[in-house]
Amino acid sequence: MPKGEGKVISQNKKANHDYAIEQTYETGMVLQGTEIKSLRKGRANLKDSFARVQNGEVFLHNLHISPYEQGNRYNHDPLRTRKLLLHRKQINQLIGLTKEEGYALVPLKIYLKNGYAKLLIGLGKGKKKYDKREDLKKKEAKRDVERAFRERQKE
Repeated sequence: MPKGEGKVISQNKKANHDYAIEQTYETGMVLQGTEIKSLRKGRANLKDSFARVQNGEVFLHNLHISPYEQGNRYNHDPLRTRKLLLHRKQINQLIGLTKEEGYALVPLKIYLKNGYAKLLIGLGKGKKKYDKREDLKKKEAKRDVERAFRERQKE
């Protein structure tokens, strides 16, 4: 975890399976009133979300933040598009990188840092099916080695 990172609200575990993450960026999010209250209760889902650069700004699509129970008429649309806050230099870099074939901006996790909701997005290149299988084989082999090592330690 990076320094100063607080409570992790939601993680996209499938992202590392589907994408080879090359770079990560910590971004802020523009939220409406009751959204931060829902986030603090841990009511977010990153499963099908993605980020996209449009008109020189970065937007997050399909992030589901459940409506706040006590929000009544002030509640928000759970799947609305949210603006991400990045430095102009970072946005310009992302514009160039995402135009390359096979690259996408993938949300990795949402967490609270110093009272603010932060989103970690990664620049990922989509993996092919054989790459995913290869990663699973490596993971299994590593697990087997650790298991054998633990059994040896017990003896």
